[in-house]
Amino acid sequence: MHSCTLLQDAANYQPDTLDLNTDAKAAAYWFPCFRELVGKFAKQAANSQLDDDTAEQRAAQFQAAYLCQLEEHQNNIANNRGKVVLGTSELLKLNETMLRRYGFTDPWLRQKQQENASAKARLKQRLQEIDDIANEDARWTELVRGVLAGNMFDWGAQAIATILEQDSNFGLHAALERIEQRPWLLDNLDAWLQRLHLSPAHKCAVIFVDNSGVDVVLGVLPFARELLRRGTKVLLCANSEPSLNDVTSRELSELLDDCACQCDVLDSAWRSGRLLVYANGQSGPCLDMRTLPRELCDAIAANETDLLVIEGMGRALHTNLNAQFACETLKLAVVKNRWLAKYLGGDKMFAVICKYERS
Repeated sequence: MHSCTLLQDAANYQPDTLDLNTDAKAAAYWFPCFRELVGKFAKQAANSQLDDDTAEQRAAQFQAAYLCQLEEHQNNIANNRGKVVLGTSELLKLNETMLRRYGFTDPWLRQKQQENASAKARLKQRLQEIDDIANEDARWTELVRGVLAGNMFDWGAQAIATILEQDSNFGLHAALERIEQRPWLLDNLDAWLQRLHLSPAHKCAVIFVDNSGVDVVLGVLPFARELLRRGTKVLLCANSEPSLNDVTSRELSELLDDCACQCDVLDSAWRSGRLLVYANGQSGPCLDMRTLPRELCDAIAANETDLLVIEGMGRALHTNLNAQFACETLKLAVVKNRWLAKYLGGDKMFAVICKYERS
């Protein structure tokens, strides 16, 4: 594992936005939150292996082990304060570690497969909707809104899981209506649009993607396609290992095989190597840029990457929100947690983070 060349100051890079060891208010919220969430994750794990008589017992063992480790983290706050950063990323990654320990390698696999199939069937229609927007600013605005709305489809967020469980027809257009209206909680969209007007196309964009289904297929792929049309090479980076309903690099490659044939731009780029997929080295839903695989780091450097796009709460909010990078950066996320929205200065559920930094 190797440090990413895009870090502005690798020695002082800290991915976590919160430190539960030093932020008492954050600790008072997140520890009970994870105690509640682990019960839902245990249920998902057991349901994912209904044909195994041991699944329910192993799911209970997973839950107990997770709670034990969580308790240990909380009890050690006083000793670790100022010495070790304890971010929400660690507690989210712990979930995946414990699931694997008790034999649950990919509890959301069936859900991902269903959502990918559904999203693929709607891709051509979504691309046509984008192409029907003649005005460039309006088209890019809709593309950004599409990434944000797609990011709503996150089974790790309780508010979204409730919506998805109650409404099986909830799709991209419904999500577009749910996300915060502009001005957003953090709104640099105009600066991004201005950059597209006034400066040449980027050489290479690295996009760290998030969820399967609507998110990556109907949100990220149209956005990547528009960059490709401008002449930008695109590297899509997805998880090395399963985490919640996040897409993995293997799944993303298979998706592109199916999706590219629906669009000449995607097909040409996928066949010619102007659109590539890389594993990001992560086994949880967050992103630590210090632990990227060498292959990805080499590709980032070799392609003279000048645009970094980070999408989703885990990668762009729980981690990297305040991190500084050595190239232009666009961080996009929908805040699917009311406490976190208020913590960041907002007062609405599904508040929007659209943070553009020139470097």
